[in-house]
Amino acid sequence: MGKDYYAILGIGRGATDKEIKQAYRRLARKYHPDINPGDKAAEAKFKEINEAYEVLSDPVKRGKYDRFGEHWQYATDFGDEGRAGATGADSVPYTTIEFGGLGDILDDILQGISYRGTTFRRTARPERLEYPVEVTLEEAYHGTKRVIEVWEEVPCSSCGSGGRVVQGTMSQSCARCGGSGWEQRARKLEVKIPPGVNDGSKVRVAGQGRLGPDGSRGDLYLVVKVLPHQVFERQGDDLYLEVPVPLLTAVLGGEVEVPTLRGKVVLKVPPETQNGKVFRLAGQGMPHLGNTARGDLFAKVKVVLPTRLSPQEKQLFEQLKALRSGAN
Repeated sequence: MGKDYYAILGIGRGATDKEIKQAYRRLARKYHPDINPGDKAAEAKFKEINEAYEVLSDPVKRGKYDRFGEHWQYATDFGDEGRAGATGADSVPYTTIEFGGLGDILDDILQGISYRGTTFRRTARPERLEYPVEVTLEEAYHGTKRVIEVWEEVPCSSCGSGGRVVQGTMSQSCARCGGSGWEQRARKLEVKIPPGVNDGSKVRVAGQGRLGPDGSRGDLYLVVKVLPHQVFERQGDDLYLEVPVPLLTAVLGGEVEVPTLRGKVVLKVPPETQNGKVFRLAGQGMPHLGNTARGDLFAKVKVVLPTRLSPQEKQLFEQLKALRSGAN
């Protein structure tokens, strides 16, 4: 019998139209090229599934297949219903028989598919694309650029989005797109990420989204993830860090250097500063997205005790201890 289309779809010969469609949906989603990029075996399986569904979903073709097996395509050349000069649906040239339903099913299957980080949806209008971008905290502070590769669905270059091609007198499912009418294409773009972006920020790149049927494009949105930093903790547009302060500086007062994302600044530490005290450095935080204002930097004092004391230093601390004990 040649190819067993029922076995390909995993159904029995008495399967209903609903069961055929359900089997196709399940297998097409599993083997579609968008979900298995570069997998030749999956691509071949997908074409085989399309071929089986094309025949079994069409009552006329299915009837011929059930009767004539692998020679169903030539049914008009022999047999009672295919005798020369016969009339009716079975004598219609195959090139005029429309294959319906497959495109709509593929639309449903492909809704929301993500490929290489790009979300695709196929609708009648240009639609936004979302692309994830990771940046460091320094890049989020100063702003940066990225060269990205955006994959999008475009009308198939072989079938022009129809899903089918004509070879001789036969209308066949397009081999390039597997009958979906669409294919993947990559575009490289240089995009700017402005200062102040945060986790979840969406940066709009106008006119670089999905291609619509009228040739216009939707917008591309960069979905930003800011990577954790070893020194700074970010909360909104404010930054937090711990600043090591020597014991003597905390006791007697002095100055310490505090790192910021623009370089080091000097913090004046008043005498008798307690461990854990927080100082606010106005305007040393992250820039506000879209304007020139900035958040604040909060520096938490971490008093550092001296180590490897010399005998003389130990003696001085003993004297301080005695003085403090007397004071109490």
